[in-house]
Amino acid sequence: MSSNNPISNFQDVPWKQRFYRSMLGYGIHFSRRSDGTINRFIMNLFDLKAQPSKQPIDGVITSDTVVDATRNLYFPLFLPSFEQNTNMPLIVYFHGGGFAYMSANSIACDDLCRNLCKKTGAVIISVNYRLSPEHKYPSQYDDGFDVLKFIDDNDNTKNFPSNVNLKQCFIAGDSAGGNLAHHVTVKACEYGLRNVKLIGLIAIQPFFGGEERTESENRLVDAPVLSVKGTDWLWKTFLPEGSDRNHPACNVFGSKSVDDIRRLKFPATMVVVGGVDPLYDWQIRYYEGLKKCGKEAYLIEYPNAFHSFYGAPELKESGLLMEEVKDFIGKLIK
Repeated sequence: MSSNNPISNFQDVPWKQRFYRSMLGYGIHFSRRSDGTINRFIMNLFDLKAQPSKQPIDGVITSDTVVDATRNLYFPLFLPSFEQNTNMPLIVYFHGGGFAYMSANSIACDDLCRNLCKKTGAVIISVNYRLSPEHKYPSQYDDGFDVLKFIDDNDNTKNFPSNVNLKQCFIAGDSAGGNLAHHVTVKACEYGLRNVKLIGLIAIQPFFGGEERTESENRLVDAPVLSVKGTDWLWKTFLPEGSDRNHPACNVFGSKSVDDIRRLKFPATMVVVGGVDPLYDWQIRYYEGLKKCGKEAYLIEYPNAFHSFYGAPELKESGLLMEEVKDFIGKLIK
């Protein structure tokens, strides 16, 4: 990281977390082929997976539900094992990984959803969507929306706890998952679900961008965890052939955007940003775009936080984020 960068809390990450992140970084580096494809065999050697557990682990039990086996579309369901009230909200979660890496059962994603489930008391659905470059835009958005339609069908929620309230549903995601959360929410608002009511969106350091280089990208070009060169590569693998980063999937409120959310009943949105994230300026623009469209939006900022800080529960900011999410949910379900 260059000398003019703000101080990051990355140095406060415990060595085990640093080692795990380094191993994932090596996997990402060595799995990338020169033709822009990914060697999944090599990547899977570094991307350790979690297994469903009917026995409580740290206060949470899990099980998998298949939506469409032909595209490996499924979701782990995270349930608090401790006694809950009769009104449990539902969070539909999309994991990060630049649309190209990780899965719903990756250790890091599993740990994050377990922590979120335990701290908020909500039921969590973590969507395992298809990955790029094998499956480019809009495959991931289609998968996310299909899961929403799946749970909107009461016949598919028979295994859900009886005290889950589908009328108190939140869409959430981190990084690329935050991007997915936005676009899936737009599709859901346009479609009109019958039994599921979206009341909140939680975008944690969402992955947005554009052709323009922002101040934060120039200042944090080699930031920890996520570099500008890395984000450019990820957009190239995800966006349709011939598209640039002003594509509306990337630059939500840019000149090519076709989504006019002013006309939609868009849910209240919580946008989480970190000061040592090269995506910072794009995330601020997203928040400001929501406000300009007349939508209810809240900005949560951690000045010293690097991209994906929430994956290190030992960090102060990670604990603060869980409290903010809990408060946001509590405010909207009252």
